[in-house]
Amino acid sequence: MNIMQMMKQAQNLQKKLKDTQAELANIEITGEAAGGAVKVICDGQGKFKSIKLSPEAVNSENPSSVDSESIEMLEDIITSAIQQASDKATKQMEEKMKAVTGGLNIPGLF
Repeated sequence: MNIMQMMKQAQNLQKKLKDTQAELANIEITGEAAGGAVKVICDGQGKFKSIKLSPEAVNSENPSSVDSESIEMLEDIITSAIQQASDKATKQMEEKMKAVTGGLNIPGLF
């Protein structure tokens, strides 16, 4: 195999990697707990997208006492905290990987 063939294969692999990452970013995966009272949605890359709470998740003894505005506010607060933690984790991972790779951008690592 000559160098041109290897470069072509590397380019094809890079394109496939990029396409697969884009495809995974558009997939929605739902996890449920408490019989569906709590639903969390992530994309195919494992990145958090949203959380949905039912009135039963907030007050299982008296779900009718929970109004939709309270649920929405709680969902927003939880979403904000998860996104903040995820952003911090991603940034820290990128810094560690840059230290290991010497600043080289290796597709698929981060």
